Amino acid sequence: MAVPVVAAVLLVVVSWQVAADGPLLGVDRSVRRAVRTAHSDVPNTLVDRLGHVLSDLGSGVPAIPVLLLAGVLAAWRGRRAGAGRWWLPLPVAALTAGLIPLLVVPAKAVFARPGPLGDPLTAGQWGWYPSGHTATATISYGVAALLLARVVGPRAARWSAAGAALLSLGVGAGLVWSDFHWLLDVVASWCLAVLVLWPLARWLPRPGAGGRQASGSSLR
Repeated sequence: MAVPVVAAVLLVVVSWQVAADGPLLGVDRSVRRAVRTAHSDVPNTLVDRLGHVLSDLGSGVPAIPVLLLAGVLAAWRGRRAGAGRWWLPLPVAALTAGLIPLLVVPAKAVFARPGPLGDPLTAGQWGWYPSGHTATATISYGVAALLLARVVGPRAARWSAAGAALLSLGVGAGLVWSDFHWLLDVVASWCLAVLVLWPLARWLPRPGAGGRQASGSSLR
């Protein structure tokens, strides 16, 4: 239980500091200055392009299609194996896709935080906190990995989990490097994702917990 508790406390503290324009936001400014210095010291268009590519991995495309495809693949393999509740990955993937904007958009509207460039928000514009791209990437790829872990072998499950984690970290790093988001925008979305992934990982049927086996995993 320590992981979700830490994530929840950190999310509350960061949100409070953003709302109150507290001293913790100095971390954001320090990180941005360091990133700007790195841009000046190492002017490399390839690195900048990489930052943009990583950032784009957190957009609705490709993150949501990957999530939905994982749900379809997990259900298909479960059905082939004759597993009970083989269809479960389908609503999980679909509901997750709908949940992400419900978690992020209201918070953006409430906090209305300007981005690193400092431009004031226009009428009807959402703020930058929390990071929508980070939340979309971490939750989508994370849930996709959880669903696939139920229908593949342990080694493949570990690789999918590691891939989801690396993609989430890469998207966050790309957003900060490209000056699209403050660091704490990204951290808040990582915390938010933990609060979604942690209970889901415990609610989904566990591999090897009875039922017929496929690729070394339970498909119950």
